[in-house]
Amino acid sequence: MLYQWLYSMADQFSPLNVFRYITVRTFIAFFTSFLLCWMWGPYFIKRLQLKHFGQAIRDDGPQSHKKKAGTPTMGGGLILLSTLIPCLLWVDMQNPLVWAVLIITWGFGMIGYMDDWLKVSKKNSKGLSGKIRLAGEFLISAAVVAYLVHFHNLGTTVYVPFVKQFGFDLGYFYIVFAALVVVGTANAVNLTDGLDGLAIVPVMISAATLGLFAYVTGHYSIANYLQIPHVIGAGELTPVAATIVAAGMGFLWFNAYPAQVFMGDVGSLSLGGFLGSMAVITQNELLMVVLGGVFVVEALSVITQVISFKLTGKRVFKMAPIHHHFELGGLTETKIIVRFWIISILLAVLSLATLKLR
Repeated sequence: MLYQWLYSMADQFSPLNVFRYITVRTFIAFFTSFLLCWMWGPYFIKRLQLKHFGQAIRDDGPQSHKKKAGTPTMGGGLILLSTLIPCLLWVDMQNPLVWAVLIITWGFGMIGYMDDWLKVSKKNSKGLSGKIRLAGEFLISAAVVAYLVHFHNLGTTVYVPFVKQFGFDLGYFYIVFAALVVVGTANAVNLTDGLDGLAIVPVMISAATLGLFAYVTGHYSIANYLQIPHVIGAGELTPVAATIVAAGMGFLWFNAYPAQVFMGDVGSLSLGGFLGSMAVITQNELLMVVLGGVFVVEALSVITQVISFKLTGKRVFKMAPIHHHFELGGLTETKIIVRFWIISILLAVLSLATLKLR
């Protein structure tokens, strides 16, 4: 790829040595990804419209959402394409951690694509069977984590946030635990994607935070100073995270209220899989509960609603996920979205504070 060629040429032409720095390639990858997404966006949306890939709206949802029926979905494909090319250009593709993250991201994206395809082809909101979808997600996650544990010495210790050098080694059970983290994060992001721009900004904030964690985790001196686990090669995930943030910004250009395109499951599952895999590789599995607090609350609201209704026949919320509860309670869609964004920023700052509060 371009990075490998520049790296090899740096010995002969010293100015090219700048491309060996992760920080430089992170900035370049960021702008490359944003420009690709922003430029391709109108064409991509037009193609979705021509193919009649419109969103089907659930019958029991807020009535105000009926007007969104037919809005092009599967826009997550735009995000994936806008991240793949910068990665091929500016990221060390010989790094196994990079491949691990990309395999999970694209693997989950393919599952989401099949789900979206069934929805638009049958014109309903059901999609792929939940059991098949979860089985595919667990298979991909467990296979990747098992590879990293056996062949790349990924630690099996789970560290507790805000506590200095305290964790517990799960041994081989860690593979199951890590797969649960990845799958849980992916589906939590999927549940959050219910309002225009609601999911993409928290994803961007979480990706940027995890990108910073990847950089310090991969840097031996900084990791040693902060007394956090050092993961060899994790720094190369920083430009990958930058492409997710940038592509998310490009997508938000078209996804902001009122949305011209929805990301669909191809977007929400792939982005959630990315966040989960980054949390696992940087050894921040439990911290993801804090960083992805918005996603966690959305998922818990659905779980609570289902359990309550099955056991008592009563609903805790007017509608789940919880953003619909607030919507039916009288809050406008834009107010809910912005407030969730603010909460995501606060949780990211709190998560970053754990770098010193250990």
